[in-house]
Amino acid sequence: MELTEVNKKKLDKWQDAFFKKIAAKGRSNNTLKNYRTDLACFNQYVTEHKKQTDIEKYSIPEIQEYGKYLEEKYKSDNSRRRRVQALRIFFDHLVEEGVFNVNPVRKIPTSPKFLDIPRPASFSHIKSLWHTLLNDQRNAQSDLEKLKAKRNGIIFATVYLGGLKVSELSKIKVASFSFRDEIKAIITHEKRDPYTVTFPSIFGRIFYEYVELLEKVKKAQGVSFDHLLFNANAHKILSGGLSARGMELLFEDWRSRLMIEITPKTLRQACVFTWLHDGVNDTTIKEWLGVSPAYSLKLYKEHMDSHFYNQQFIELALNEDKLI
Repeated sequence: MELTEVNKKKLDKWQDAFFKKIAAKGRSNNTLKNYRTDLACFNQYVTEHKKQTDIEKYSIPEIQEYGKYLEEKYKSDNSRRRRVQALRIFFDHLVEEGVFNVNPVRKIPTSPKFLDIPRPASFSHIKSLWHTLLNDQRNAQSDLEKLKAKRNGIIFATVYLGGLKVSELSKIKVASFSFRDEIKAIITHEKRDPYTVTFPSIFGRIFYEYVELLEKVKKAQGVSFDHLLFNANAHKILSGGLSARGMELLFEDWRSRLMIEITPKTLRQACVFTWLHDGVNDTTIKEWLGVSPAYSLKLYKEHMDSHFYNQQFIELALNEDKLI
């Protein structure tokens, strides 16, 4: 058997395990698809160039050759950056599994990341979704149906008012929220320090009404969990927590029902503009977003005049309807 075939078999085996590991962490189907696409480039490189080096012996020179291949293949800096980043994460996995002692991909410099112009959800679409969520609560025929509608309102509110990612929401606990002087949530991650996010006062009403009904339904159904969110069918709560993919499906349904353009990303971007217009400083915004100090808000600031949001405007709109 040729060495390239051996390499292909090893890559297939390692990558299957890698994808299963990512899926087990609750990553979305879209995230898995992106990893498969980016790693397929490396697989193609290994096959096309018929490298005689055993993949388990890959080191800096072999990885640098792949870097040169990417430079020739892609004109876009972001395309090259994505392929390198995916391979770096894959090799991190191989280090964790004991296949490699160190990750050679970390020696490849990444291309600079060019951020797209922020395109936040329009306020009319945000308002339309909020009114729909309230109507779903108003028209619910059972406590469980009403609870599911309130859960959807919590998803909307935590993303729009707190800038949280669906990946963060999937495992967040009720106890993560504090209501002392301000409304705050502690966000924890496996690989970085926890940080806090501050919410406006309107969020307190949404949160308390949801949690009160959540505890009532949990008690009636004899279930127990400490997650903020839950997964359920038409008849009962199935489990605590809701996957990122489950939340993405909710957004897909809202876009289809209401003919609006809203995603978790566009809601988060609207939240960033709100913070900027309210005068929140850059350091605090970066902490609330969970990004590094090097993250740039320049594009947001350049487009502030085109996307005017502020906290007073939000609270007036969300208070138009009495919470159900």
